[in-house]
Amino acid sequence: MAFKPTQNFNAVIAAIDEVNAQDPRSTEVGGQSHPFESVYADRMTATLDQLYPNASELLRIAARAQHIRRWDIPRDSHPTGREGYQKWRLSLRKMHSELVGAIMLENGYAQSDVDQVGVFLRKEQLKKHPDSQALENVVDVVFLAYYWDDFVAKYSDYDDDKLIDIVGKTLRKMSTKGHQAALALDLPEATTRIVLAAVEREKDALAALAKREVS
Repeated sequence: MAFKPTQNFNAVIAAIDEVNAQDPRSTEVGGQSHPFESVYADRMTATLDQLYPNASELLRIAARAQHIRRWDIPRDSHPTGREGYQKWRLSLRKMHSELVGAIMLENGYAQSDVDQVGVFLRKEQLKKHPDSQALENVVDVVFLAYYWDDFVAKYSDYDDDKLIDIVGKTLRKMSTKGHQAALALDLPEATTRIVLAAVEREKDALAALAKREVS
């Protein structure tokens, strides 16, 4: 059954888009410049529609708001290293969930709906809740499809072993459906090589996770 957006849903999506349109950063798509997070949100929605055409209303909101106002907390606002990175990610997830929660409440959603979207955005119940897992799958497929090359260029000092390790950690967060979508992407040869090497390295762990996955 095709998704039928409600008036409240449309209002929330419009508000998210209005916020993301304020992004001072830009990226070029089709020869035109667009706000960076507006493009990211479009890609999240398109990928969600492709992988989960029957996605719930709340999952659709979470996907659209995945990076809302992300530019407010840049990576260099937290210390370098793994601990600093984890604190940065937690700060982002808290901000995203609070911002979209306020938007939802302003547009007629119940607190229980706000709480559920917050669970998705904060990566809670991953591997336990189907929609949390679906959002993670979409996030990771979008990263590989659109942002991996930029990541590799930014961290040009990373060797193949480091890149394979990073992709491996990403694969462990995904479900079989996410793996299939990632492997079906039309990626550059160098990226495909890294992904396949990560799949091989993580095959035992992925097989074990597949036995208890929810999506």
